[in-house]
Amino acid sequence: MAVVLPNRILTLYALPHPWTRDANGVPVPPDPNRRPEPRGAWPGSALEQQDGTWSLRLDPAAWPVEPGDTITDETGMTWTVTSARDHRVPACPAVDYVQVTATRNPPEVP
Repeated sequence: MAVVLPNRILTLYALPHPWTRDANGVPVPPDPNRRPEPRGAWPGSALEQQDGTWSLRLDPAAWPVEPGDTITDETGMTWTVTSARDHRVPACPAVDYVQVTATRNPPEVP
């Protein structure tokens, strides 16, 4: 198992979860053209995987992270979260992190 060190500052833009519901109880997604306020910025890492997805590591203070949330870095790269997991190590909070799988926006064209 390799240790992944922070290689950039990542900012999380979290959508409101759960979505509001209309009069019939159907979830109403937020406006896709309006970015929510940033939840915060923390040192993290972003590594491109062989299948074209990205593996991101966030500070545990970013939790909760949900599919559809957006993450950016200081260079302007942007990712959309496809899955996230809060990874906690009992009795050793110094190594806790949020593991995120994401797609880059816009995707890279080979």
